[in-house]
Amino acid sequence: MSMGTRQHRQRQEDLWITHNELAQGPAHPFYQRLNELLDSEKFDEFVEKECVVFYAANNGRPSLAPGMYFRLLLLGYFEGIDSERGIAWRAADSLGLRRFLGIGLDESTPDHSTISRTRRLIDVDTHRKVFFWVLGLLADRGLLKGKRIGIDATTLEANAALRSIVRRDNGESYEEFLKGLAKESGIETPTREDLARVDRKRKKKGSNRDWVNPHDRDARITKMKDGRTHLAHKAEHAVDMETGAVVAVTLQEAHQGDTTTVKETLAEAGETVAQLIEREAETAPAEAPKVNLDGIEEVVADKGYHSGPVLEEMKAAGVRTYIPEKKQTGQRHWTGKEAQQQVVYANRQRLQRPKGKRLLRQRGELIERSFAHCYDTGGMRRTHLRKHSNILKRQLIHVGAFNLSLILRKLVGAGTPREWRNHTPRLVFLFLCLFRAYSDTQKRPFPDLSRTERNPSSKCHGLTRNCHSRNSGGSATDC
Repeated sequence: MSMGTRQHRQRQEDLWITHNELAQGPAHPFYQRLNELLDSEKFDEFVEKECVVFYAANNGRPSLAPGMYFRLLLLGYFEGIDSERGIAWRAADSLGLRRFLGIGLDESTPDHSTISRTRRLIDVDTHRKVFFWVLGLLADRGLLKGKRIGIDATTLEANAALRSIVRRDNGESYEEFLKGLAKESGIETPTREDLARVDRKRKKKGSNRDWVNPHDRDARITKMKDGRTHLAHKAEHAVDMETGAVVAVTLQEAHQGDTTTVKETLAEAGETVAQLIEREAETAPAEAPKVNLDGIEEVVADKGYHSGPVLEEMKAAGVRTYIPEKKQTGQRHWTGKEAQQQVVYANRQRLQRPKGKRLLRQRGELIERSFAHCYDTGGMRRTHLRKHSNILKRQLIHVGAFNLSLILRKLVGAGTPREWRNHTPRLVFLFLCLFRAYSDTQKRPFPDLSRTERNPSSKCHGLTRNCHSRNSGGSATDC
């Protein structure tokens, strides 16, 4: 057999080819099951109905279909892609994803500019409706209860640099501001070392009240989880503590405290659970309710959410809290705060019970899992979009894909394509272990007898070793 060369394979492409001559790639089994789920629930009909108001009836060329647009955003979670450019490149590179998106081999895949323009065209409320549609699928399958909610927040790195911040009052850059301070201190032509020395002596140099990034005015200067100071956004999740589903997701300013942002997140979670109860009453009135009819009854959070006024407001809303307290140096004074004292002591007693300790352990497991899947392996720890409205659109569909993975994990045993890929070696390893165990049982002639009963000489041999060990100089006893 002769060796083929690249030069011999070079040829002029045919001008006309038949359809059956096109290369057909196999469909990815994970995305095939995901498409079957979306088609069975009439996902495309739903999004086309919701997005019809954003398109002209008879004007211009056909645009990106809403079903294809939302599937592209789902790929961001399942493939762990952070940017829309990366999503567009991945869709063009894979034949299996072409089939998932419904793009023929004679068609070009959407460009990143088409994806971004469609995102700007469709408003936030429509993205929130798609997120709620996924929650409806979870509720139908008993994967959302809504009785016990865990709340926690994390930071997302903004698509903005600290070196670009300017003063809010006069628009002066940071370097110009330092040069002004140096001139006031008597340095006419300051060098970089002089500016660094002047900046080092200042206090509260990165206040959000004084500085803002002109390219992303929603980003705030904050400390990241790894200790770095950066412009960031704050993402807060409300997670069902029984199933791990994310009931609500909010995007807020990163410098706000947990006791401030929890109000919006808890209110949105309560509204979502109430809408799910109404939906269940309309679609299946004769069946037993799967979502808790009393709504949210318990809230679990970490010590950053502990505050007397917050606990008092939650009690007024009929919610029991399981929030650990912060360590305080002195004794608290409850003069004029008897109502807060009562709710703080009641919360403390609940935490000391076995149920409270168990809920705190589950909080670290379920909520942190949603952060890890959505932002670390999901690829959204750093945002490539600016302004909260744009980031929230991507975030809602991203977290909605995480909720879809809970259904797929129940159907096919894998929530992501990476998990599906690792599923096959596990099954092969399990089969080999079972086959080896079965082979060992077939080789044993007396499976019900122990080793010493099958071979009595082995017992005597063990006694011989013991006799030699007691008498190192040798023994005449015949063991």
